[in-house]
Amino acid sequence: MKELIEEFYWAFQAKDAERMVDCYHDDIVFTDPAFGTLRGERAKNMWRMLLKNDNGLKLDFSDVEVNEKTGKAHWEAHYTFSQTGRKVVNKIDATFEFEDGKICKHIDNFNLHAWAKQALGFKGALFGGTQFFKNQLNAKTNHLLTKFEGQ
Repeated sequence: MKELIEEFYWAFQAKDAERMVDCYHDDIVFTDPAFGTLRGERAKNMWRMLLKNDNGLKLDFSDVEVNEKTGKAHWEAHYTFSQTGRKVVNKIDATFEFEDGKICKHIDNFNLHAWAKQALGFKGALFGGTQFFKNQLNAKTNHLLTKFEGQ
C-alpha cells in the first residue's frame, strides 16, 4: 500500500489527475477543511478541477507509513492562490484507509487559519480561524466544483 500512496503523490507532482484518481476506490470518501466531505466521482472531480489550471504548483511529500488497512503521509503544496495572486505554502497531514487495493478514505488535515492568512492576507488573518469562514469557504469551493462538473 505504500506504493499506492507514493503513486498518488507522484501523479500529483506530475499534475496527472487521472493517475491520481485511479488510486481511489469508486466509493472514495475525501475530507479536508476547504471542501468538507466529498464522495465518489465528486471527490475525483475535485482533483481534476484543482489540476486543470496551472497555478505554479510544486509538491513535496514525505513520511509515508502504512499497514494493511491504513496509511499516512505528510505533504506540502507551494502555489499561487489564483483569486489573490498570493503565494501559499500549505502543510498537510494525510490519513488513508484502503479497500480492494485502492484508497477508500482520504483525510487531509491542515491549519485553515494559517492557509487563510497566506491566501487572503489581512482578511484571512482576521476571519480565517472562524467557523463562519470555513462554512463560506466550503460553500464557495463546492459551488466551483459543481460548476466544473457541469462543463
